[in-house]
Amino acid sequence: MKNLLILFVCTFCTLQVATAQTTDADAFFIRKIYDNALTQGRCYPWLEYLCKRTGGRLSGSPQATAAVEYTRQMLDTMGLDKVWLQPCTVPRWIRGDQEIVRIVNSRKMGSVDLKALALGNSVGTGPGGISAEVVEVLSLDELEKLGEINLRGKIVFFNRPLDPTQLNTFAAYGGAVDQRGLGATRAARFGALGVLVRSMTTALDDVPHTGALRYEEGVPEIPAFGISTNDAERLSALLKEEPVRIYMRSTCVMMAPVVSHNVIGEITGSEKPEEIILVGGHLDSWDVGEGAHDDGAGCVQAMDVLQVLKRSGYRPKRTLRCVLFMNEENGLVGGAVYRAESDKKKEYHMAAIESDRGGFTPRGFTCEGDPTVFEKYFKRVSGWLPLIEPYGLRLKPGGSGADIGGLKAQKGLLFGFEPDSQRYFDYHHAPTDVLETVNRRELEMGVAAMASWVYLLDKYGVE
Repeated sequence: MKNLLILFVCTFCTLQVATAQTTDADAFFIRKIYDNALTQGRCYPWLEYLCKRTGGRLSGSPQATAAVEYTRQMLDTMGLDKVWLQPCTVPRWIRGDQEIVRIVNSRKMGSVDLKALALGNSVGTGPGGISAEVVEVLSLDELEKLGEINLRGKIVFFNRPLDPTQLNTFAAYGGAVDQRGLGATRAARFGALGVLVRSMTTALDDVPHTGALRYEEGVPEIPAFGISTNDAERLSALLKEEPVRIYMRSTCVMMAPVVSHNVIGEITGSEKPEEIILVGGHLDSWDVGEGAHDDGAGCVQAMDVLQVLKRSGYRPKRTLRCVLFMNEENGLVGGAVYRAESDKKKEYHMAAIESDRGGFTPRGFTCEGDPTVFEKYFKRVSGWLPLIEPYGLRLKPGGSGADIGGLKAQKGLLFGFEPDSQRYFDYHHAPTDVLETVNRRELEMGVAAMASWVYLLDKYGVE
């Protein structure tokens, strides 16, 4: 009995030493990843090219086509095992002439132009524009209560702001964005002629934001515009004093769909190639800025994750795949095509990470998965937190990303890369989303954070 006890103690001590050595080895390698990303990363020059040489990359546009070819070439220079383009047929929406939204003949203000952008996928007003009285509402429910008697022939002004008390600005965005996505269709049911929507931002400024709307079959399609938050405040105040008439004009149009591509590169796993770890972002952006934070940052970070791991001398056990999705902004076609092709091939994404929240200081990852496996897998990966906490990173349950969400059915873990969110909606879908708003070091820190998490996922798996 005494000998068995000694054997047990010795075995336990040996396991403790092995665990400590493994943890030390991981900590040292993660430090190596950070050093590499911060001294030899390529994400910022790649982003500079996308922003300054390509510009806004709305799906179906020549700029989006140029971005596909540029990122394919960059992946091709990295010595990956495979790089390819995945065709997907995407909508092609064209903004047209500079939009006009104008308060007409106000007793207090006269005629005043508002800062405005047509919402993505909106129909145009026609060359002559439209003019009508404005009705302000704060919610879709309030719209329903007003009904056709109060809305027919009017322009509906949706003016619900993002909730400033929400510390997570994405939660604030989620609480307000229904009026942008659904407002035009809901207003059209009651005979409204057009829609104005307060921009989806936490800032009070003169910058209008765009973003997609969705029309419903069988409901008239009416034009919709986003206006700056400062102009929304002015318009709301004026409506309390007098009836307001608005003239608005746009020439945007939806063209026939065109073929575009997801851009994909991978390193084949040395031991379990059938298990895929995806890291990605969406390559398309809105046309009014440079798509720097949304989502050029996520794309170049995903590319650099593979580059940094290769440069660090790491040979993955599992297949590491970088996917740059097309058409997240106004259709989600790229994500749907990727998921369908993956399911058809019976692939298994053990994990997927999407970076689509800007290039700001990394805070960690949110995580979701199929309910049948999530608790078990989440508990396992949570055990790695001591390795990433020194870098200011955390892990918590939450959403992952619009393009990878459908992979949940493959029963791996899905992660959303989470940077600090406070400034993101200053630039989201706006002309201000330009390279100059991205801090190079913050962008590179994001690469290091994701590469470190990919390393741990690859080395230890989720089961």
